[in-house]
Amino acid sequence: MARKSPRSRRKAAPAARTRGALRAPVSPRKRTRKRAAPTTTNGVHASGTLTPPGRTKPARARGSAPVTRRRPAPGATPSARKARTSKRGAWSRADTSFALPDPARVATICDILERTYPDAKCALTFETPLQLLIATILSAQCTDVRVNMVTPGLFESYPDAWALAAVPQEELEAVIRSTGFFRNKARAIRECCADLVAKHGGDVPRTLEDLILLRGVGRKTANVVLGNAYRIPGLVVDTHVTRVSHRLGLTEETDAVKIEFSLMPIVPRKRWTLFSHWLILHGRAICVARKPRCSVCPLIPHCPRCGVTISE
Repeated sequence: MARKSPRSRRKAAPAARTRGALRAPVSPRKRTRKRAAPTTTNGVHASGTLTPPGRTKPARARGSAPVTRRRPAPGATPSARKARTSKRGAWSRADTSFALPDPARVATICDILERTYPDAKCALTFETPLQLLIATILSAQCTDVRVNMVTPGLFESYPDAWALAAVPQEELEAVIRSTGFFRNKARAIRECCADLVAKHGGDVPRTLEDLILLRGVGRKTANVVLGNAYRIPGLVVDTHVTRVSHRLGLTEETDAVKIEFSLMPIVPRKRWTLFSHWLILHGRAICVARKPRCSVCPLIPHCPRCGVTISE
């Protein structure tokens, strides 16, 4: 009688487990299935088809349907496919062309705004270009009413650029504290006036190029000074101008500088300063941010209401 090998012997029966005993964890075994490589014998594949020398895949048999590959649509370049798909699955802005507004419609909008706001002017109180420059710096993230309450005492104590450049930082901060961001504003005023004294003899320059070189002065502040103090046309783009121009379909830009350059060719140059005042007043009175009052808006026949979902 042949003797059984140790591997073929039956294992002893496991001991009975007591109630509540834990079973030792057993790591599961992964069963991998290897795929047999195709073999060839004298040029004949295992499936019975002929295999040319140097090929590992069988040739397509005669009469069988050819394998068709999906080709991209005509004109669908990789860059176009990438631009067509965004995070939300919508078309990107590069694929949608913005149509310039009709000049006749823009002229009609300007005429209606001029009749609606005949007394449009700068809301900041000033007597000199320097006072308007300082008041515009203070108006950042602050109401014009609050700025007009602070500037009379400020200009009485520091009437010119030399006085504002020499005032201590802490002393100036105490005067303009109620306008908010007083530390940054005090630093901007002192540095701007120091530039005026050093480069322009204490006078405010009359060109946009010179104004934007002053520390703390951007295109918006420069256009305010040029349009209201020197009567040189300039487009002022603030939050109201941005919102109303978007809803009127005059621009699709979101950057203030790009909005300014997009409005320049469609608005007559002589109306640039007043156009900014009109949109600011209209944005405060009717075309407010949360729920515009479209029912009483005089521009409703000419307004596409871009982006407006809720209105009164």
